[in-house]
Amino acid sequence: MNYFIEQTINGITLGGLYALVALGYTMVYGILMLINFAHSEMFMLGGYIGLLSLKVLSDPSLAEDVGLGFLEPAQAFFNSGTIGFILMLVVTFLVSGALVGVVGMITERFAYRPLRKAPRLAPLISAIGISIFLQNAVLLWVSSKQLPYSRADGTSFVPVKTAFTFMGVEVSTMQVLIIVTSITLLLALDTFIARTRVGRAMRATAQDRDAAGLMGVDVNRVIMLAFFIGPALGAVAGIFNGMYYGSVKYNMGFIPGVKSFTAAVIGGIGNLRGAMLGGFLLGIIESLASGFISHAYRDVIAFIVLIVVLVVRPGGLLGESVTEKV
Repeated sequence: MNYFIEQTINGITLGGLYALVALGYTMVYGILMLINFAHSEMFMLGGYIGLLSLKVLSDPSLAEDVGLGFLEPAQAFFNSGTIGFILMLVVTFLVSGALVGVVGMITERFAYRPLRKAPRLAPLISAIGISIFLQNAVLLWVSSKQLPYSRADGTSFVPVKTAFTFMGVEVSTMQVLIIVTSITLLLALDTFIARTRVGRAMRATAQDRDAAGLMGVDVNRVIMLAFFIGPALGAVAGIFNGMYYGSVKYNMGFIPGVKSFTAAVIGGIGNLRGAMLGGFLLGIIESLASGFISHAYRDVIAFIVLIVVLVVRPGGLLGESVTEKV
């Protein structure tokens, strides 16, 4: 029983990362009916920018090397204790999310918007091209090697220690941090979409872009906002992925990107709550498959579940969020 609980907690942790990335896929698809294959590279960029931010905010010598020596008082605070560490993480998430969100907006403006009225295959090919470009840019300009996600002295940013014990199972600080942050962000996005004026504009644009434009909605701005929010959440997931697994690499976004897209399809592509449900469900299934069957077969089992769900419910568990036009 303890082993089952342990694997379930591992699955919830992994599912939180999948859910954050899946939201980017489902937001873009819900509005543009486009599968943004470059979204997995936003996850990768977030991991790299997060690593640089954490090192600059925690290592005085590195900050001086890049001309940011004025950060020394802030670094002393960030390294002083738990509150400082939490604020350092918040700053890292904000910086990484903002920068990657801007990359997402630039991608939409120059790679997707000119092809908005083109045949659907054209923006799909453009998305694949952007994905290859970003991956190779990091490969050539940053490093082709796996970079450790740690401080200059080799220590982890998040101490490996037990936060609490649940039914005899030790839950680490890193797991608590990932689960709490991912659920908070997911609930915040759901509230934003459901309760705010901008959220209503996004839902209207997803239902009918032309009608939303006639009602005064700035469709281009709404689409650009979706391309900012999705990559920003993916960047947070990339930072957590680097912390959890201990390294980042230029091609680290491919597998999580495929899995997150799978999660979005399982939950119902175009449905935000479906993406959340699909992410956590896929993470738990993978973790249980690894623990009780075989680590080598966890991907096979995950995609078997995808096939079964699509056979039984072609629109996903919560149904595809698409309005039928008369």
